[in-house]
Amino acid sequence: MPLRKRLHSGPSPSHRFVKMSQTCQTPQGQLSKLEIAINSIIDVFHQYSRQEGHMDTLTKVELKLLIQKQLANYLQHVTNQVSIDQIFKDLDTNKDHQLSFGEVMLLIIRVTIATHEHLHFCEDQQQQHHHHQQQHNH
Repeated sequence: MPLRKRLHSGPSPSHRFVKMSQTCQTPQGQLSKLEIAINSIIDVFHQYSRQEGHMDTLTKVELKLLIQKQLANYLQHVTNQVSIDQIFKDLDTNKDHQLSFGEVMLLIIRVTIATHEHLHFCEDQQQQHHHHQQQHNH
């Protein structure tokens, strides 16, 4: 969607709670860890989106590079083009053969949720192992 059309179509429901400054100056206060993480996600997206094609979307090539360089530990199983093609197809919700920032955020959200669940799983396994060891020691 062209920028002009996006600007005139009004804010999306998710934007009604976010009040950004009308100026493009950097924030006055020190950024929180979460704000720094948000800026990092945006910066990484632009690092890859600006390599080819439209400057603010990802092609399949750019998505593959992003996954290989930025999500290599979390998406170790994504090793072939078929996997990349499937991820791209799943994320391309408007079927325009490019991924907007919002569409890429779907991947970031899924990876973040899966990582959160995995960390809790590992924590539970450690607690069960520790509890099992304590029972054997008594």
